[in-house]
Amino acid sequence: MITPILSVNDIDVTEFLSVLDSCEGRVFLITHEGDKLNLKSRLSQLVGLTRLIEGGKITNAQIICENREDESKMFRLNLLGRTKTA
Repeated sequence: MITPILSVNDIDVTEFLSVLDSCEGRVFLITHEGDKLNLKSRLSQLVGLTRLIEGGKITNAQIICENREDESKMFRLNLLGRTKTA
């Protein structure tokens, strides 16, 4: 079952890719045109993220995670801007 859409804003690309690599299920990026890109694919990452990156940060994106734990990781990244504890 696919969980609801999560909006992410102003996310560091390196940290985002690190969290994405740790995800167990599929993670999708929804473009403004309505395209759904599977971010577990490196090609889709390049296509999708290059359109959203501004100054080394993801400016605005809609994300769908199949796995609830993956959604929690993305939510923490969006909320805290990082996933590692200080």
